Amino acid sequence: MVKKGQRMTCIKKQGVKGSLLGESPPHSGGFAEENEARILEPFCPMKRAVVLLSGGVDSSTTLAIAKSRGYELYALSFDYSQRHKIELEAAKKVALALGVKKHLTIKFDLREIGGSALTSEMEVPKAKEIQDAGYKIQDKKNRASCIVHHAPSSIPVTYVPARNTIFLSFALSWAEVLLAENIFIGANAVDYSGYPDCRPEYLKAFEAMANLATRASVEGQMKFKINAPLINMTKAEIIKNGSSLGLDYSLTWSCYDPQPKQLQVKAKAKTKDFSTLTSTSTLLIPCGRCDSCIFRAKGFKEAGIKDPLVCE
Repeated sequence: MVKKGQRMTCIKKQGVKGSLLGESPPHSGGFAEENEARILEPFCPMKRAVVLLSGGVDSSTTLAIAKSRGYELYALSFDYSQRHKIELEAAKKVALALGVKKHLTIKFDLREIGGSALTSEMEVPKAKEIQDAGYKIQDKKNRASCIVHHAPSSIPVTYVPARNTIFLSFALSWAEVLLAENIFIGANAVDYSGYPDCRPEYLKAFEAMANLATRASVEGQMKFKINAPLINMTKAEIIKNGSSLGLDYSLTWSCYDPQPKQLQVKAKAKTKDFSTLTSTSTLLIPCGRCDSCIFRAKGFKEAGIKDPLVCE
């Protein structure tokens, strides 16, 4: 049994590279080298990480990065009655493609709280509305060249109150049960919508709180780390990194306001003359004009990579 003051972990002698938020290694080499002799290891699971996975470009790339670092992956998604619930299907596909150990989807209803265009009937701002709110869109006819410049203190209505705090709290709870020191989040503070819970100072504060609020940390079993490997990357850099890791971006979804598209499907009728009938089905496609679509298009254009979700 692990006694108070002892950490239950796997020890690997390796160098330490990168910072906490940007390039955190699976374990602290310094701690391992200085304390290996006095650590009791009755159980040594594969190094584990809980990764927040929405199904978008950033979270999917973060999952791929965590996999490349050798973690056993535990993906966590949320059905919070969001407008773009289609992202959950993307999350399932990405989790399957990257071979996660377990993919958990937690359901709760943030529409009961509201306060966001993603959890209410409030309209999602599109290119013109974004411009009027203090953004600058260049060449609106060609969405791939759109660039968004946020006005000072401008937080768009797509901000969901305290969303990352809610998500990270669930992740922390699961991580404590799994004895997983590392939690990954795809937060980005470069090409982003100005959400306050995507900033480095917020993530550092949450990490400090996590190590004050959990039994595993106060008893010295482990020290939680909030890893945000994309925090200082442009969207183009994110996409290039994911592509280099073999991530299939056709599996991802970014749009905040999916639009229905009617498709005509031809099928053979069950008649003697085998005549062909045409039926109609509905497919959801990206709107191409919301903040998230614009950032995605900008990233793929600057990366020099074709977005697999955009049809010619």
